[in-house]
Amino acid sequence: MAIGEFGGAPPLAAEGSPALTTPMYWMYEMAHASLNPARAVSDATKILFQNPLNPWSHTQFGKQLAAACELFERTTRRYGKPEWGISETEVAGIRVPIEIRSVWEKPFCRLLYFDRKFTRPVRSPQPRVLIVAPMSGHYATLLRGTVEAFLPTHEVYITDWSDARMVPLSEGRFDLDDYIDYVIEMLHVLGGNMHVIAVCQPAVPVVAAVSLMEARRDPFVPVSMTLMGGPIDTRRNPTAVNKLAEERGIEWFRSHVITKVPFPHPGVMRDVYPGFLQLNGFISMNLDRHVDAHKALFRNLVKGDGDLVDKHRDFYDEYLAVMDLTAEYYLQTVETVFIKHALPKGQMTHRGTPVDPSKITRVALMTVEGEKDDISGLGQTEATHDLCSSIPAHRRVHYVQPGVGHYGVFNGSRFRSEIVPRINDFMLSAANPKSMLALAAE
Repeated sequence: MAIGEFGGAPPLAAEGSPALTTPMYWMYEMAHASLNPARAVSDATKILFQNPLNPWSHTQFGKQLAAACELFERTTRRYGKPEWGISETEVAGIRVPIEIRSVWEKPFCRLLYFDRKFTRPVRSPQPRVLIVAPMSGHYATLLRGTVEAFLPTHEVYITDWSDARMVPLSEGRFDLDDYIDYVIEMLHVLGGNMHVIAVCQPAVPVVAAVSLMEARRDPFVPVSMTLMGGPIDTRRNPTAVNKLAEERGIEWFRSHVITKVPFPHPGVMRDVYPGFLQLNGFISMNLDRHVDAHKALFRNLVKGDGDLVDKHRDFYDEYLAVMDLTAEYYLQTVETVFIKHALPKGQMTHRGTPVDPSKITRVALMTVEGEKDDISGLGQTEATHDLCSSIPAHRRVHYVQPGVGHYGVFNGSRFRSEIVPRINDFMLSAANPKSMLALAAE
């Protein structure tokens, strides 16, 4: 299964004509609606041929027909926002229930808190961490595994970005500057003593937000920031998606991939980079893998291999659930990060104010990269250390995880067993400068 495409780089957008850009979304909606009757018939047929009372359901023909019907339905449906599915965690060997609730909200984002309901007080307060999820096409639930890995040892908050097609036009614009404002405001709401983790795309706005806060001597600056597989300087070891952005230029993206949200979505007439187009780009990057995965699904459905079928469903229910991005945010990000390389060149500004990472002095820095990352190439995140030159050397850590790609930087078995313990140690040391100095000396 192609999981390397998750992340913050601009996907390989489908070729198109500027003349078709405006009605593109409307045509997609019409095509989707036209398949509703066929999906209904397919679903009914699948139920009929999976019914144990139907003698045909026990034949090879019946099993193949039911499998084909499920395959058709799954490849033509629209996947909604996945549920978090996190109801409990284990803290110090004790199962603790979880309540997920919003503690801050604006039109384009909610701040979710995974409230662990302890039956008795914890002996010592655990680190508080804000996970800034990518706003790059997939929902924040993509980081379900990341959240689960930190819950046993941290108080966890995460950004839950909104689908632009669900935000009415009356709520106004949302661009990269607004994203940075949101991060700063969330840190203020959380009241200090926070650690920040930026996964993929948010690395740039998080560095910008912390730089601006440090320049103002903001008392709510985080204790540490951990950047994971982020495109800080895409001139280093550029990947295919990095090269695409530079070759095409911002006007190509503006004329080929921006369209308006159609009725009846709440965000009707908002200019967006649509999720379905982004998904097309994701799939085209590894088309053979996706085709093979669905062939395997058909075979496993016929065989009745429930475990492999459930594994496929779980992955693709998440992978195929995509959200729209506001046009202004998408275009500003592509231009600032992938075309102009504004942050590493010292040219990035936020509402006219220069963004200077060298102003960061009180925040410990950790960068994490995957050895086989084909989205944010090796060295792109590490570049942060050159920019944050005022952070003492003993308060900076860089780690490369062997044998993993982009997705493995923030999820999977190696993430849980090798990356998370290192981040935990880094956060604990960052909160105790003397401890971090001793760690660096070792």
